[in-house]
Amino acid sequence: MTSSDKLLVTLEDGIKRITINRPQKRNSVDIETVELLHEAIQRSSEDESKVVILTGAGDAFCAGADLQATSERDIKNIDVTASLREHTNPTILAMRGLSKPIIARVHGPAVGVGCNYALASDILIASEQAKFGQVFVKIGLMPDGGSTYFLPRQVGYAKAFELMATGDIITASEALALGLVNRIVPFEELDTTVDAIAARLALAAPIALRKIKEGLNHGQNSDLASALDFEAVNQDACFHSEDFMEGVAAFLEKRKPNFQGR
Repeated sequence: MTSSDKLLVTLEDGIKRITINRPQKRNSVDIETVELLHEAIQRSSEDESKVVILTGAGDAFCAGADLQATSERDIKNIDVTASLREHTNPTILAMRGLSKPIIARVHGPAVGVGCNYALASDILIASEQAKFGQVFVKIGLMPDGGSTYFLPRQVGYAKAFELMATGDIITASEALALGLVNRIVPFEELDTTVDAIAARLALAAPIALRKIKEGLNHGQNSDLASALDFEAVNQDACFHSEDFMEGVAAFLEKRKPNFQGR
């Protein structure tokens, strides 16, 4: 299935692939593309997908917002607060709120809001050609797209400030050293690696995966006692699921489990 020329969406064997398809613009996003991405993520909560892969066409992941789509006259009339609240922010929230894992497949530049789409994903796999940058300051802007939330939690305040205040673009190896990506692989191995992870997650227990994501999101904003209580309540839901019974049976019978999400 396809949503639009600007965003390609396919779903096969429980794996949804969302590709930002503006290679001539290095996959920079205009408002329509952001809306299409938001809709694709929202539909993922209701369709047969079990895992989502987010990537870009051509040689870039996403080069941020499409600045060429905005004229000087438009800039004076745009309500940026309203635009972020109506378009960018709901997309990031939908990614974090999706009960299914999102894999960012980053094969080239992921800068500006493109970097933050990657940071909002659950697993980030990069090729050796990938680059990351909070480049907003270079054009007189502060970061948006959730980066002031995500980045300091992953790299610490001082490094987050440095990356944002300088706008420096870092390599895949530097991103790995900072803990921004899960792993880097040669470009030729990127699809094989991403597909293998996606296939593995597609076979995992959906209820448990959902609770893992919810638990980590909750834990980022809670104290230890609250995190422990969240685990106590939600482990019960896992424990009384059919998936748990299937998991135990498969373990005892020395076979792979067949989880159904019930």
